[in-house]
Amino acid sequence: MFKFTFKIFLLILCMPYFAIAQQNATDSNNNKNSDEKVTYKLTPTYYSNSDKKDASDINLRANYGAHTSWVGFYKDQESFQQLRAGYEYTTSNDLGQWVPSIQVASQGFIGGSINNQYGDNVYSILGFGRTNMRPYYNLNFDPNDAYTFGIGTKLIPRTNLYFYSVHDNRFNTGQIISHLVWRYSVSPQERYTLDYSYKRGSQEEGEIRVTGKSLTFGYDFSNYFIKLARDQKVNFTQQDQTRFSLGFRF
Repeated sequence: MFKFTFKIFLLILCMPYFAIAQQNATDSNNNKNSDEKVTYKLTPTYYSNSDKKDASDINLRANYGAHTSWVGFYKDQESFQQLRAGYEYTTSNDLGQWVPSIQVASQGFIGGSINNQYGDNVYSILGFGRTNMRPYYNLNFDPNDAYTFGIGTKLIPRTNLYFYSVHDNRFNTGQIISHLVWRYSVSPQERYTLDYSYKRGSQEEGEIRVTGKSLTFGYDFSNYFIKLARDQKVNFTQQDQTRFSLGFRF
């Protein structure tokens, strides 16, 4: 099982490089040169929990055109740790922009999703996700077996404002998380992001339902970024969590 999972990790991480090889072959055949190159984003994150069982994570993403892959490692103070890798592809047609993705993790976890954005200055958001229900620490903090719908606008100068809601559609937990996100670009090199969300539901079917709010602040400047979040009832547990990320692109 370990050997099989490790092979999947390697396959996912190599996907952008397969894309490069394919693009280079195409460029060679057409006597063209591609200006695209692989870019990376490294994000270390620290999680401070109200039960004092803190955790840390490090994530590395590689982008090449429409291709994105990532690898990450999470570890908490209760000795739970998980290695993960994923891949997503962005494509467009008459029905909008589509982003299918797949993620695998140690302990046998496999998950996938597909998301669609239709429209330009005013657009809709739709999504669907599924997992094989194996152990996984959810670093998305939204239900993974879920559907997503929302709406957004870019009509306000330098602003991308959108609302979306993620609903559990598999485990009868009643989990719903709704987000209102504001992104403001001061310049091509500087951006602010605020993400306010409200959640309700239970961690498992039949458990006591919880409600909570979260607020995430992000600041990007040149190749560097910081993100600070305060999340009540994180992942529908009884714990509150503060998250801090400091990373860079290269």
